[in-house]
Amino acid sequence: MRNIAVVVESEPSRELLEEMGLWPDRTLLGLYQGIPLTERGFSYGNVLPDRITIFQKPIEAMCRTQDEIKQAVKDTVVHEVGHYFGLDDDQIEELMER
Repeated sequence: MRNIAVVVESEPSRELLEEMGLWPDRTLLGLYQGIPLTERGFSYGNVLPDRITIFQKPIEAMCRTQDEIKQAVKDTVVHEVGHYFGLDDDQIEELMER
């Protein structure tokens, strides 16, 4: 993986949740922002890093133990990395079930 930043933020903004159609009933654990490898053309370059954001509070809210938090973070990062490689949600879920 190249030119990608992984950051942790407290929680997704209401605006982001609304934009993604998740407000008010759902939240977001992580988000990939960038151009997936499968969509990059020959002239791709000189761009800001892609970004994977992990949202701390939603993950902590859904977990009861430190081990559950660690697993949720791992699963979320793997999911967002899948988007970096151009996979959609169904493809990622299928791979994670193996």
